[in-house]
Amino acid sequence: MHDGTQALNQASNQLSDDAHGYYTRGENIIDAKAPVGPIKDRWTNRKFENRLVNPANRRKLDVIIVGTGLAGGAAAATMGEAGYNVKSFCYQDSPRRAHSIAAQGGINAAKNYKEDGDSTFRLFYDTVKGGDYRSRESNVYRLAEVSANIIDQCVAQGVPFAREYGGLLDNRSFGGVQVSRTFYARGQTGQQLLLGAYQAMERQVGAGTVQEFTRHEMLEVIVVDDRARGIIARNMVTGEIETHLADVVVLATGGYGNVFFLSTNAMGSNVTAAWRAHRKGAYMANPCYTQIHPTCIPVSGEHQSKLTLMSESLRNDGRIWVPKNREDCEKDPRDIPEEDRDYYLERIYPSFGNLVPRDIASRQAKNMCDEGRGVGPLVGDFRRGVYLDFADAIARMGKKAVETKYGNLFDMYARITGEDPYESPMRIYPAVHYVMGGLWVDYDLQSNIPGLFVTGEANFSDHGANRLGASALMQGLADGYFVLPNTIRDYLADGPFEKVSEDHPAVVEARTSVEERITRFLSINGTRSADSYHKELGHIMWEYCGMERSEDGLRKAIDLIRELKADFWSNLKVLGTADSLNQSLEKAGRVVDFIELGELMCIDALNRRESCGGHFRAESQTEDGEALRHDDEFAYVAAWEWGGDSLDGGQPVLHKEDLIYTAIEMKQRSYK
Repeated sequence: MHDGTQALNQASNQLSDDAHGYYTRGENIIDAKAPVGPIKDRWTNRKFENRLVNPANRRKLDVIIVGTGLAGGAAAATMGEAGYNVKSFCYQDSPRRAHSIAAQGGINAAKNYKEDGDSTFRLFYDTVKGGDYRSRESNVYRLAEVSANIIDQCVAQGVPFAREYGGLLDNRSFGGVQVSRTFYARGQTGQQLLLGAYQAMERQVGAGTVQEFTRHEMLEVIVVDDRARGIIARNMVTGEIETHLADVVVLATGGYGNVFFLSTNAMGSNVTAAWRAHRKGAYMANPCYTQIHPTCIPVSGEHQSKLTLMSESLRNDGRIWVPKNREDCEKDPRDIPEEDRDYYLERIYPSFGNLVPRDIASRQAKNMCDEGRGVGPLVGDFRRGVYLDFADAIARMGKKAVETKYGNLFDMYARITGEDPYESPMRIYPAVHYVMGGLWVDYDLQSNIPGLFVTGEANFSDHGANRLGASALMQGLADGYFVLPNTIRDYLADGPFEKVSEDHPAVVEARTSVEERITRFLSINGTRSADSYHKELGHIMWEYCGMERSEDGLRKAIDLIRELKADFWSNLKVLGTADSLNQSLEKAGRVVDFIELGELMCIDALNRRESCGGHFRAESQTEDGEALRHDDEFAYVAAWEWGGDSLDGGQPVLHKEDLIYTAIEMKQRSYK
């Protein structure tokens, strides 16, 4: 174990340039807030070094928080409790409908309740290794350090975590680890945690420190004198364009997985808040790092608009297999004898078995189906499914015990598929789930635009190239309850800031740009809906920038996306008007932001000629098909600056932040 005071690797030197001609090279960047010294002391020292804001001054400071999921809801509750004036925005009709509610399996914390060798350092190590050594070690150690506090906070709020017979909190395992550190509430962990954060926030609404704006969509960030000072939002019910000013803006708006159209995300999940900030100068970091979740209900046909996640917790007791022989794929799985079943994860990865990380489990499922050993109905030319079988668990534990642990997940599967998972194996297949990329932030969670902070899945900072299961809830609550409230005060200590009026030129410009954009959407009057463009974009992204990427495929994808974007601006049809509830208009804005993001994702993936985590380049793999990193060239964060629309000749600008490790040595991952 290293003490964190000496560099263990050198800065990378990229020699390949697959994306030549698609981007412009910018200056390297550093995280000026990154602490030094022994890694175990960095967060403690930073909290002490950060300046304080006295209670009287807090009442004079205005904070805008966009998003009410775990990161946004927890931040609003905590900032309101501290005495700041908080404005909370969400596009849903209630903060309770934030997509955090859909998380099922659990939340990680290094409490070592099972006495199985867990520790803060082991959680830190597992997370960095699981992310394929493409995350910042200081940020990840801080995450592991505050994880135990999250559980205590949530228990105090009344979150009904599962408990053992003696009353102690229970744990289970998740992918990529060999200990039990995941706290859970059946298969409803996200819902219960969100209700805890929501209750805490509503308490502050009652106290008058938090003002709630539901059914409001942020369409622009206001930047005055190079600082974020507010947002332009559309009231989605009345259509009114509103200006909201503040001393600081926090984006907690989730990820952009819906760029693929079919994903496990809520239909409303979008990238618009982050993308509008990006177009205003905020760097977008590692956009190609998307996560494919291995445990989803397979696609059943062209009619679908979203996919359903089955919790990774099912991999604790369920065994994943496919038939050894292609001719058995059409058989009832219960008629296939044990000797003709291939428990391929247990075979390939004997140390971790069914609990390998998500990216590895997903790729192997794809490999099995590509070999012609997939199961379930034909969708196109393939059977896209593998079995997740609980027969052994039911025989070992009894049906009642399985029902207690996973009952609501089994019920959900049965309702969607019409099949009984207690009697026959579930069918699962990988689907887009989470994104590790997001807006670039420093150690304080501040973007390169002063006064614009970014938390949770909306930033890039903690998960590298792959997120381990049960770490999304951990990051969201860590950022909202413990990290942001400690780091944002160092910025707010310079306040109260000079007030900005609504007639300030920068405010007028932001509002005018939103109004003109809406007018443009409504005036194109073409023949295609926003949904049709979204679906076509999703096909392009899944085919060429999905589970496997190649140089030729990514170049083709960029060309196709640019053609799609040009057609969008000439042939879009938006029904209705701007001055009322208009979902067609909402979707138009979100879809074109997805199109622009998709183009950048493909350029980022093309530039990174290595395989790491969820980014798998066909040109970079080991002899046995595992991801092959190239630390000598690509051990950096790719922070992209908006360089103008490609249809006008603009190119994104690449800024690199070197990843230097001092506490963990970089190694090729192995879960065998």
